[in-house]
Amino acid sequence: MQRHLVQRALLAAAVLAAVAACGSATGTDEQEQRIRADRAERAAAEAAERKKRQRPEAQGLHGMPPVLDPKDVYAADRPGRLSPVVKDFPSRVYVPNSESDTVSVIDPKTYEIIETIPVGRQPQHVVPSWDLKTLWVNNNRGHTLTPIDPRTGKAGKPVEVHDPYNLYFTPNGRYAVVMASLDRELVFRDPHTMKRVKTEPVSCYGVNHADFSLDGRYFIVSCEFSGELLKVDTEKMKVVGQQKLPFEGAMPQDVKIAPDGKRFYIADMMADGMWVLDGDTFDEPKLLPTGKGTHGLYVGRDSREMYVSNRGEGTVSVFDFTRNELTKKWHLPDGGSPDMGGVSADGKVLWLSGRYDSEVYAIDTRTGKQLARIPVGSGPHGLAVYPQPGRYSLGHTGIFR
Repeated sequence: MQRHLVQRALLAAAVLAAVAACGSATGTDEQEQRIRADRAERAAAEAAERKKRQRPEAQGLHGMPPVLDPKDVYAADRPGRLSPVVKDFPSRVYVPNSESDTVSVIDPKTYEIIETIPVGRQPQHVVPSWDLKTLWVNNNRGHTLTPIDPRTGKAGKPVEVHDPYNLYFTPNGRYAVVMASLDRELVFRDPHTMKRVKTEPVSCYGVNHADFSLDGRYFIVSCEFSGELLKVDTEKMKVVGQQKLPFEGAMPQDVKIAPDGKRFYIADMMADGMWVLDGDTFDEPKLLPTGKGTHGLYVGRDSREMYVSNRGEGTVSVFDFTRNELTKKWHLPDGGSPDMGGVSADGKVLWLSGRYDSEVYAIDTRTGKQLARIPVGSGPHGLAVYPQPGRYSLGHTGIFR
């Protein structure tokens, strides 16, 4: 009897040991499952973060060359970094004289006019084409574009285009965008033949200047005469946002995006400063005073500073992107009316037209000293310094990426 009880006890102990072992194995499996789940969750989070960091390139406008640096849209514009397309072009400054119907061609080494090219009526801007091969003179009241070959400096046959106040190109090079100011239209055209593809009517007055987002999917347009801003979907070629600037009598002019792509700056010649706008949200912008008659915006070759021409007081303000503040103001000797222009290929000289003084200014970007004051035709406006660094042009007097 006692032996039987011992056997039953041993059997019960064995069963309990087996159950315990089974329970231990189950616990181990559950722990391993939790570990695998945690690893999968971390891997998914890391993949999402990588995708987020790559988004400007991966989700950019179809056909647009990827930005070289998602943190700097101007990374391709470093000193002397000329495209193979333009590396053999002679360095020149092309000045459209809107009241003389001519383009003055300046040799930047000698500061002398070497040629005067007759063009159409009221030339407003000289615009580098997306492929960098042609300079288009916008003959606003002549309703034509005059092509200039920057290799030879010779003008070609004018192309009929109605009301070409200003001219831009989509970042993928697919369309030219004519700012038809008085027609109140954005006209998308073939970038080579200038044949009309689509017309987008606008309700604001005086479509004027523009710049594109980092990913190229939209662009911001200033409406000079009604004090408004537009947001335009590049792919759809359609206005998707519109707002009135919060300043009575606002007159927005040039538009430039910050190197990091997070803000747009819009010069306002009546508000005497720059509007700072979040292009993604398109919320109400804030005004940063710079000087009387704020007009042109030009980013330096190192992407650290932006030169702001104050046409009404003959000065240039210098804005530091990193410090987010104005750091200097340069005064032109004997005053002047600094308007539109560009920065030399080496980044050392800022060239600006003197809109109301029939002259052009060359300014040292390190010291702010005036290097030259060159007499030109009447009403000089959107001059182009060419060639400049960059892989392609977005238009105006030279916005390169």
